[in-house]
Amino acid sequence: MKKRLTKLASLGFVATMCVGLLAGCGGGSDEGGSEGGSGKVELSLGIWDENQRPAIEDVVAAYEEENPDVTINIELTPYSGGEYWTKLEAAAGGGTAPDVFWINVLHLDSYVDGGILADLTDAIAESDINDAYSETLVQNYVREDVNYAVPKDFDTNALWYNKEMFDAAGVAYPTDDMTYDDFVALCAELKDKLPEGVYPFVCPVDFQTWYYQTVYANGGWIINEDGTETGYDDAKTQEGIQCWIDLIDQGYAPAAATVAETGSDAMFQGEQVAMTFAGSYMVPEYANNEAVADKIDCVEIPTYNDIEDNCINGLGYAVYEGSKNKDAAIDFAIWLGSKDAQDIQGESGVVISARTESQHLFAEAKPEYNLAAYTNHADVAYPLPMGGIKTAEIYDLEATWLTKAYTGEMSLADACAGLKEEADALLAE
Repeated sequence: MKKRLTKLASLGFVATMCVGLLAGCGGGSDEGGSEGGSGKVELSLGIWDENQRPAIEDVVAAYEEENPDVTINIELTPYSGGEYWTKLEAAAGGGTAPDVFWINVLHLDSYVDGGILADLTDAIAESDINDAYSETLVQNYVREDVNYAVPKDFDTNALWYNKEMFDAAGVAYPTDDMTYDDFVALCAELKDKLPEGVYPFVCPVDFQTWYYQTVYANGGWIINEDGTETGYDDAKTQEGIQCWIDLIDQGYAPAAATVAETGSDAMFQGEQVAMTFAGSYMVPEYANNEAVADKIDCVEIPTYNDIEDNCINGLGYAVYEGSKNKDAAIDFAIWLGSKDAQDIQGESGVVISARTESQHLFAEAKPEYNLAAYTNHADVAYPLPMGGIKTAEIYDLEATWLTKAYTGEMSLADACAGLKEEADALLAE
């Protein structure tokens, strides 16, 4: 799931610690588990989302029922403020990281470089994962032909709207087949028909859910394939960002400073805006908000240049290389990619299961919403750009520089020039 990223601090320290760890105390025996030869195995599972805890508990219960000699302890650490990654780094350095834990593609390279992740290549090859998942999702966690994680879920984006606001304004609801131009026209129609201080839309400085989608659909690019250069100076890239700044300048969306202070999701749920983009991971929060749950619905992201412009991200299950029960941890991780596990997750309606045959369950879990908007074109969604171990830092630079353009502190061209200089230098390190 996508949140604002924090870079993996002190990576060199982690790598050094892990080398010592794996050579010494980290690689315990796989026999006897944590009960000292009793045959019982105790594993830990690191996660970060409270909304997903019930579904994960159901998954764990199903595994323990099939494997009565294994006990799984769930360890939840919040994602916000980088707490999850900070704790995981410290735990890996001290030899106490969870046996299995969530990882996203944005942090994968850092943890591969740090020697923290176990090689799952053979185990995945012996399972049905390569056949049951899209190649894109599997390859998200492959580096130099080594599989480092089992795909767990993925998230795409949809356009959410407040039906009550549209009804009061006498404006027709958005539809699945809108173009970007249709969407702008809809914002213009809404603008003078909404209550004072309420805006048609909201445009935060957000990469995956907003501007990456239009950058790619416009033929722009962020990082080249070999991770040596960024494309922020490309006119097509800048056009794909400028289209959202234009909505702010035209008064169709609140000022960037206001959004930064309140947050786009809070503004939508607080009925300060009539529409917003949101990742599929936001569905539980929206659906559980009694103030708006019955007033809202979603449609597909508007096309841009007649191209389905959606960006895909996701999570995987990784295994700690220093686990004292690594074989059992790998078995558990592979099972987490099974149809049984993925169906349990999908039926919860919390996230979209990565396994192809289980994806439809997300859309069916909450039939009151048009959640197929998230899955209808997932097969053509754009993966997030990767810049190796510098990826998270580059996204931080984007936020810093592009905020200057969104607030009007400088032109987008000037902001992108400064961004490219710093980002390219980072890639060259």
